[in-house]
Amino acid sequence: MMIESLKSLYNRDLNKLKFEIESYKSEKSIWKTDKNISNSAGNLCLHLVGNLNTYIGAELGKTEYVRHRDLEFSLKGIPKNELVGKVESTIEVVDSVLNKLSGEDLGKDYPTEALGYKMTTGYFLMHLLSHLNYHLGQINYHRRLLD
Repeated sequence: MMIESLKSLYNRDLNKLKFEIESYKSEKSIWKTDKNISNSAGNLCLHLVGNLNTYIGAELGKTEYVRHRDLEFSLKGIPKNELVGKVESTIEVVDSVLNKLSGEDLGKDYPTEALGYKMTTGYFLMHLLSHLNYHLGQINYHRRLLD
């Protein structure tokens, strides 16, 4: 039951991320920052893709994804359709990995201490979902302010 709920929520929220990026009228706006907005929507999108592909894809799914976290915040000007493609690929990875987990797996320790302490896989998957939503809200606000 919990796996199905997590799959549904990740799918919903990653599709909302895709919608937000697609909703920018100007591709240049995706990469804008302002004096009080230090991260562009494009960089936040790259950060979310990197985060989920690392902690769900590579750690749980053994996808061999290699994260370049510094580039998530330094790359600029990636076309909108490429960002959308990265989100779509992430949806597939997350769904594939969650399909392989059992309810019992959620109670096991997550393979690394990603937050600096031991936690269950279920706890960390909920943390990652809240992290996704935090940045998704920032992207929505960014779009409405700077596009």
